[in-house]
Amino acid sequence: MDAPTTMSADNGTSGGSGGGGWFTPRQLPETPTSEEQETPDGGHPAATGPVGSPTPGNATEQPRIAGTSGTAAPTERPSAASPDAVLIRRTMVEIGPVADKVTSYFYALLFVRHPELRPLFPAAMDTQRDRLLRALLTAAEHLDNTEVLVAYLQNLGRGHRKYGTRPEHYPAVGECLIGALSRYASAIWSEETEAAWVRAYTTISQVMIDAAAADELLAPAWWYAEVVSHDLRTPDIAVITVRPDQPYPFLAGQYTSVETPWWPRVWRHYSFASAPRSDGLLSFHVKAVPAGWVSNALVHRARPGDIIRLGPPVGTMTVDHTTNCGLLCLGGGTGIAPIKALVEDVAEYGQRRPVEVFYGARTGHDLYDIDTMLRLQQSHPWLSVRPVVDAQAHLQLPDAVREYGPWNEYDAYLSGPPGMIRSGVDALRDIGIPSERIRHDSVEELITAEARVP
Repeated sequence: MDAPTTMSADNGTSGGSGGGGWFTPRQLPETPTSEEQETPDGGHPAATGPVGSPTPGNATEQPRIAGTSGTAAPTERPSAASPDAVLIRRTMVEIGPVADKVTSYFYALLFVRHPELRPLFPAAMDTQRDRLLRALLTAAEHLDNTEVLVAYLQNLGRGHRKYGTRPEHYPAVGECLIGALSRYASAIWSEETEAAWVRAYTTISQVMIDAAAADELLAPAWWYAEVVSHDLRTPDIAVITVRPDQPYPFLAGQYTSVETPWWPRVWRHYSFASAPRSDGLLSFHVKAVPAGWVSNALVHRARPGDIIRLGPPVGTMTVDHTTNCGLLCLGGGTGIAPIKALVEDVAEYGQRRPVEVFYGARTGHDLYDIDTMLRLQQSHPWLSVRPVVDAQAHLQLPDAVREYGPWNEYDAYLSGPPGMIRSGVDALRDIGIPSERIRHDSVEELITAEARVP
């Protein structure tokens, strides 16, 4: 679901209301840190083009849909799959070995038949192709789970506004999607299979169109923001503060997508590095990584006065202020950015709930924000900050957590590289923290969230 359909980060013929599908959709049965790995910059995975946002708890779990719960708990699935879900998943299995060819053929069809859509996509399409497949897999996996799928699609629909996606784009995408699938899944393709895909895509597109239309009444498609300060903390990490051109509502722990003037239509995810401020300024921690277009531009080229664009706020790794549970926070690398925001959020509410922060980095030099965190600790007696230096890529951060505790009365929050999140979730479960109290926005969620469907 990538073309004008992520996340981060970076599918028909029409009929239903808004022109989003072949016919009226049926009711379905009941996803940064700052590192642009094509994992987000600022704590979240990167995203490139329109159609596509979650974090797997471990390698065996199905990725969670971003925007649903923020926890690592596996999605509940119906006991028996619907006939359409069986046919759609069978198609995905069939095209698996030739997925690259399918996505390449899809985009070739789309741009030849509908050249007017090409400007909606980034110049380089490599990452975009991956996102399309991820989005399709996510939708196929959750086709029989209305609550999860609809939340995911609504998030996509809102996010796609910043790419210029319009209702009339969806039929073209669906037409070309069916064309690509039927060509490469010819061994199992049938009238029934095509009908299942038509029904699914009709519903998918309509949910996204409706969500975008509702969001249009509430917020702009994007915000312009001026860089007001650029603090280079290390040779490859910068703390960047911007001033939006109009109020930008968000919650501590959320993230957004950023586009720079140097790479039009290329968006990357970054977490907000502070809770909402009275002056309206927003801060991000960005680490420049090899071949990271947006991250290198922000770290090495951006200067005060430059104008960037921001997508809408996304993410569910927020503080539940209705409870008195403590917060156990694990932040790896630039993943400390949203953790800092959560600490400020607790302080803003005037609560005295305990907050334990484990700040992981590969070297002491990489603890670029430790002074800020220690100042917060001095100001708030309920806050404890423990730096954990690990030259083996954050593998010891979860182990450090096991040495303290008990954590029975704590909600856990994780932000950082995918490996740290996966091992962290495993460690937290091992010490007795239930999955529903472990919150994070995962790489898979973010990447899929930025896949475009038109």
